[in-house]
Amino acid sequence: MASTGSEVAAQRDESGPIGSWVRADPVRAVGIVLVVVAVAWRAQLASRGDLAVDDWVLISQAAETDLTPGFLLTLYNNHFMPAALLVTWLVTRLVGLAYWPYVLLMTAGQAVLAVAFFRLLRTLVRPGWALLVPLAVFLFSPLTLEAGSWWAVGVNMLPMQLAMVLAVGAQLRYVRTGRRRHLVSLALSVVFGLLFFEKALLVVPLVFLLTACLLVGGPPVRAVRETVRRYWPSWAVLTAVSLGFAGLYLTRSESSLRRPDSLGEVLSFLWQLLGSTVVPGLLGGPWRWMAAGDGAPVTAPPELARWLAWAVFLALVVVTVRMRRTAGRAWVLLGAYLALVTALLGATRLGSVYSDVAGTVPRYVSDVVVVAALCIGVALLGLASPVVARPVGGADPGPENREPGSADVSDPPPPALLTRHRETVSTLLVVVLLAAGLGTAWSTVRYGDEWAVKQGRAYLETARAELAAAPPGTVFLDQPVPGGVVPALSAPYNRQSKFFQAMEDGPVFVTGAEAPSIFDDGGRIAPVRVEGPAVRPGPEEGCGYKISGGRTVRMPLSAPRDDWFWVVRIGYLSSADTTAVFRLGTSVREFPVKQGLHQYFFELTGGGDTVELTVPRHGVTVCTNEVVVGTPVPQQ
Repeated sequence: MASTGSEVAAQRDESGPIGSWVRADPVRAVGIVLVVVAVAWRAQLASRGDLAVDDWVLISQAAETDLTPGFLLTLYNNHFMPAALLVTWLVTRLVGLAYWPYVLLMTAGQAVLAVAFFRLLRTLVRPGWALLVPLAVFLFSPLTLEAGSWWAVGVNMLPMQLAMVLAVGAQLRYVRTGRRRHLVSLALSVVFGLLFFEKALLVVPLVFLLTACLLVGGPPVRAVRETVRRYWPSWAVLTAVSLGFAGLYLTRSESSLRRPDSLGEVLSFLWQLLGSTVVPGLLGGPWRWMAAGDGAPVTAPPELARWLAWAVFLALVVVTVRMRRTAGRAWVLLGAYLALVTALLGATRLGSVYSDVAGTVPRYVSDVVVVAALCIGVALLGLASPVVARPVGGADPGPENREPGSADVSDPPPPALLTRHRETVSTLLVVVLLAAGLGTAWSTVRYGDEWAVKQGRAYLETARAELAAAPPGTVFLDQPVPGGVVPALSAPYNRQSKFFQAMEDGPVFVTGAEAPSIFDDGGRIAPVRVEGPAVRPGPEEGCGYKISGGRTVRMPLSAPRDDWFWVVRIGYLSSADTTAVFRLGTSVREFPVKQGLHQYFFELTGGGDTVELTVPRHGVTVCTNEVVVGTPVPQQ
């Protein structure tokens, strides 16, 4: 029996450290489980998709360019993102045209971000089981799904979100300790975000707003004044970083500011952004998505669900404000940051071709989720244990200026209604949390279904299989890829020669050949046929147009061609090998001619209603009655 007891004790000792660790802080243990589940789930979701739209362009640019300062400082769609270009360049040079490395990078980024946010949350707010609510909002909000699945979005937004978390944490530590080394961390956090995305400049006002709203007490005007006075080293550092970045960015960028066409456009945008995207997204929405091609879907919540989300959100604001003094300040912080994001988005998207859907794109507000989750945590739990916000000199700021979470600022008693109906309120809370959780799961699964449909992946896979089976020496005329893979707005990176250039053993593109091939819209290889007006029949019976050595013959087209990019096909019979010169308008192209019956295709930019053909070599005769100027299409 003694032996059995000792064995049981030994077993308990073996499992003791884990059990003790969980019992010491069960909230921490559950939080870590949530982090692992969220990161794994999103990695699985991302792996169902593939590269999309801007990804192809970024990879094409990386494939054609050497790693130089000029390349890294190039703006992409007016975005300053040298670190993003560097990472894409390195991956492209190492693995070529592949999606899995980006899934791994985004998964790693989400893991680092999740851990950093959890640590910040535990530092900022009081401990308690309710801390898991803002953590779950941050980890699982459908508003951040794009950042974990679409590389062109994730390479911007994940570093920006991490910069927000690190900068807020650095400022919090500076406020609570007064140590100057945290100013270095603050500056480095902002610089880190700016290297990936110029929108990270919003971290600067976020740090100021959070300090004034949550870390300095007193009425609004006094809070702002004291924030500036006490923590001026933070603002000096951030101002220097901001001015330095602005000087670099503004000298390289073009203005993206636009004016909305009407008041109705502005109101529609605000209703989309707040009514369909932000508030529903924080509560598990949008529950229904609208497909947007190969890119990520946009929000399209059901009307009833949208109104229910707003009702729950407003109830949360009212109840938390009644329960905690700091809740009102937290909601003011969220509103102020959301106003900044809305103003920036409205100034750069309204009045453009995207204005009709600008408010339904989750990636435009994925940074708001960071702020919203922090504010929800403060509203539910209050600020972490009484720490005095110290001025730079270290003197006590006085009771009237202590940070809102200080010990001498007590929360009001819970409203009588909540006290009397505690069980009912608890039941409603459980129902709301369960509904939000199920809604989040539904929205995430439906997003995954939309993300898994990729025309670009099918196009690339088909082309790879076709190339593997193509005979040696197969060459191609360059054409745009389907608009659903890379849109025409991305020209010239919508060309097949750009699209495939990162592929190992990719297709060979030429500007002229006897028997070129072409990729159809599905990625299949087919011979080229030129579709367009041909020359009118020539006068020579059995020959058509006879071009003798040294002569130029004019051949009228059946219809004129505008000045554009065309492909010309000439079928001819030649008495010897030579060269010929073709002219359309002011454009001239020389091409090889072989003895016998042959054809030749070549690209030409020009226009007119007549073509000319010259054979410079004397003693050679060329007959042709087949000259077509038009667009290359797959031969059926």
